[in-house]
Amino acid sequence: MRGRAWLGAALVLGAQLRALWLAAAVEVHTAKEVVAVNGTNQRLKCTFSSSSPVSQQLSVSWNFQPEDLSSHEPVFYYLKQPYEPPSGRFKERVTWDGNIERNDVSIIIWNLQPSDNGTFTCQVTNWPDVYGTIGEVRLRVVQKVNFSEIHFLAVAIGSASVLMIIVVTAVIICRQRRRKARDKRIEVADAEL
Repeated sequence: MRGRAWLGAALVLGAQLRALWLAAAVEVHTAKEVVAVNGTNQRLKCTFSSSSPVSQQLSVSWNFQPEDLSSHEPVFYYLKQPYEPPSGRFKERVTWDGNIERNDVSIIIWNLQPSDNGTFTCQVTNWPDVYGTIGEVRLRVVQKVNFSEIHFLAVAIGSASVLMIIVVTAVIICRQRRRKARDKRIEVADAEL
């Protein structure tokens, strides 16, 4: 009986330690999808939260998985300072735009191209929080911004509203001018009598 009690206590302790470990993990937050126009620059936002204070050993890894599912490519690395990639498609096209004190580990990709379509991952390790979620951002580079039906409807409604305001204002101004002209005629007629 004594062995079973010890086993039960060990299982309970193990479950509590696992729950504590999960609570201590780094949580990474990113936009799920970003659409950008070919040739422009795009900030890929990534923030994190950690149960531990930001340590000197905090590291950030950005990687890229192209749409054709070829191998992952390193994009950017941060450990005490930003390190741009020495080679690859993002060499001289990516810069650090984060602020560690604000839990922001964002980057900017310059001169986007259709070959940049794919998924960017952002992973943060903040010792002792070495495990956690990995943020993913799916980037779509388009030739030009699509003008969806909702945008068209919004522009049409906005334009119609502005036109109505102009027409109502013009009617009010015309009525006031007619009233002033009529009052002036009445005044002149009274003066002649």
